[in-house]
Amino acid sequence: MAGRKKLNVGMVGYGFMGRAHSNAFGRVSRFFDLGYEPVLRAVCGRDKEKVEAFRETWSYDSCETDWRKLVARGDIDLIDIAAPNDVHAEIALAAAAAGKMVMCEKPLGRNAAEAAKMTEAVERAKVPNMVWYNYRRAPAVALAKQLIDEGRLGHVYHYRAKFLQDWTISQDLPQGGAALWRLDASVAGSGVTGDLLAHCIDTALWLNGGIDQVAAMAETFVKERRHNLTGKVEPVRIDDASLFLARFANGSLGNFEATRYARGHKARSTRSRSTANRPRSRGTCTICTGCNISIIATRRSCAAGDRCTSRTAIIPT
Repeated sequence: MAGRKKLNVGMVGYGFMGRAHSNAFGRVSRFFDLGYEPVLRAVCGRDKEKVEAFRETWSYDSCETDWRKLVARGDIDLIDIAAPNDVHAEIALAAAAAGKMVMCEKPLGRNAAEAAKMTEAVERAKVPNMVWYNYRRAPAVALAKQLIDEGRLGHVYHYRAKFLQDWTISQDLPQGGAALWRLDASVAGSGVTGDLLAHCIDTALWLNGGIDQVAAMAETFVKERRHNLTGKVEPVRIDDASLFLARFANGSLGNFEATRYARGHKARSTRSRSTANRPRSRGTCTICTGCNISIIATRRSCAAGDRCTSRTAIIPT
């Protein structure tokens, strides 16, 4: 790693995404020849014992319990925001003002106004910034991007995306609290729209271009839940399912769906069961298994022409 410039990372949050990001920073230089070497300089969390345990597990140099102190530190180059959604904006604004690089988990803010302020702040400060839309980096999606850019799939007519989970299907699952903030609208901002569907939308914009028109709906299936902290039964204001139809700028049509009530769902492609899980072979448009994202292109304009046995390129998320 000689000759690489140190990139001192300050992580805010020690939950699942904090672990995922820490793992990425620790391994990225082993996979890619970079001009920078990420250094796990400090991690920040509200619980002193837990953040200290996290620091030791992931070999951070130090820890903080106040993100403001982390942002103010002179030995931090990059602030990575892996904390709940309700603190994204405040931390990002302060980090940009301090001249730090800003990396933030999605959704960027709880609403469009928060996200707009964050965007304006990093642009005004001219600091490098990124939202953690990791599916762009999935090998299958990267391959799809390459094939589309090369014109090998032909003209795109349809784009379909689904993100289906079932981890909030139980009506007994409470909302609120440190581990259940995603079910609390005041913290999360939205339900599946910001948590799951945001990934599908970003991937679609990257693969298929801008969206001109949408017609959308969302639904909350469980109208009230017991709050994990207060014990009171309170109204639920997050969306359990969200879907919309879209018209892309390139003229193709899209449909998008996200839900947390997908128990028993099995991914299937447009091909028969006997061939759906086979890897991509020469002369077909099927890239890989799964059905969460599919792009349907004209058959005659694809590389295989009349020899093509499938009209669908299938990319899992």
